[in-house]
Amino acid sequence: MAAVPPVCNFGWKAPQFTLPATDGKLWMLDDVRGENGTLIMFICNHCPYVLKVLDLIVGTATELIENGIGIAAISSNDIKSYPQDGPAHMVALAKENKFSFPYLYDENQDVARAYKAACTPDFFGFNASDELQYRGRLEEPQQKEGASSPQRDLYEAMKQISQTGQGPLEQIPSMGCSIKWKNQ
Repeated sequence: MAAVPPVCNFGWKAPQFTLPATDGKLWMLDDVRGENGTLIMFICNHCPYVLKVLDLIVGTATELIENGIGIAAISSNDIKSYPQDGPAHMVALAKENKFSFPYLYDENQDVARAYKAACTPDFFGFNASDELQYRGRLEEPQQKEGASSPQRDLYEAMKQISQTGQGPLEQIPSMGCSIKWKNQ
């Protein structure tokens, strides 16, 4: 089922976290934070929306890291229902796709709840003061007629945030698979 996150809540502070990663280390928000901002992405291994744009996510992340943006991806899905989203599969996906950012596992889903993550992919772009400035899509889904390439919403927003501390006022929400919550 496709899910769409709410619009950006400008200025909302990034919640702290400490999560294990595919590299065997524990990562905190402080470890991820970049000099010019931070991007937290909720993704997973099985979502067709994520898989379709995974190369673009990895390429965009590499460019943003070069611009002083710290990045982490988090998988929060219930692995009882979706075992392909479990840690061993996350390690394989990160290696296969040469992630230049930590891929974190949110087993108890507390971080997804704290961020109010709605879907995969779900992008949270923060300025250097950890204030939310972007909660939108990766890029427009198809090229407009006559356009040379799709609009790179996430890249352009994070570039603007890195330069000005402010995100674009107009943002188009991401769309993807809903977070697979555990039964409470």
